Amino acid sequence: MFKNICLILIFSVLFANANENSDKKNLWKALKSDNHFAIIRHALAPGFGDPSNFKIDVKSTQRNLSKKGISQAKSIGDMFRKNGINKAEVYTSQWFRCQDTAKNINLGNVTINKGLNSFFENHVNEKETVGYLNLWLKNKKINKPLLLVTHQVNITTLTGYYPSSGEIVVVKKEDDNSFKVVGTIKK
Repeated sequence: MFKNICLILIFSVLFANANENSDKKNLWKALKSDNHFAIIRHALAPGFGDPSNFKIDVKSTQRNLSKKGISQAKSIGDMFRKNGINKAEVYTSQWFRCQDTAKNINLGNVTINKGLNSFFENHVNEKETVGYLNLWLKNKKINKPLLLVTHQVNITTLTGYYPSSGEIVVVKKEDDNSFKVVGTIKK
């Protein structure tokens, strides 16, 4: 009896792992298909918000990636390459922790997109920023891998999902230009 219970538990764990691996493969496959994109929360940057002397163009006035965050971003890039995505269109917010995440992911040239700027702490206008990103995505033809590196507040507003640092949220742009979370990948 005990032996049978142990076997059932072992097979249950193996089955669950097989399903998780299958789900992950489907997410990577989706990222290579039309109308799917990855929106990634910047890698580990200790603290909360930004210092009171924040200036958008001065790195020393911002919360920046830790050594662990830099390593995490590089690992995210390795994960993309391991899953057959060696090049992508990469867009990021003006915040240096996002730019550094995007650069360390290292999948292509990094372009600033003001629709990815953080409106947390009101450094930019939320309505304008969200409107800009929605219009940009509506008009964006997505037919190759697309990565957007941004902040938790932006991702949650767009998708309703609260990501952890460095988490990849796989999103499908629907025919009606709405967005559906297909799944997430954590490193």
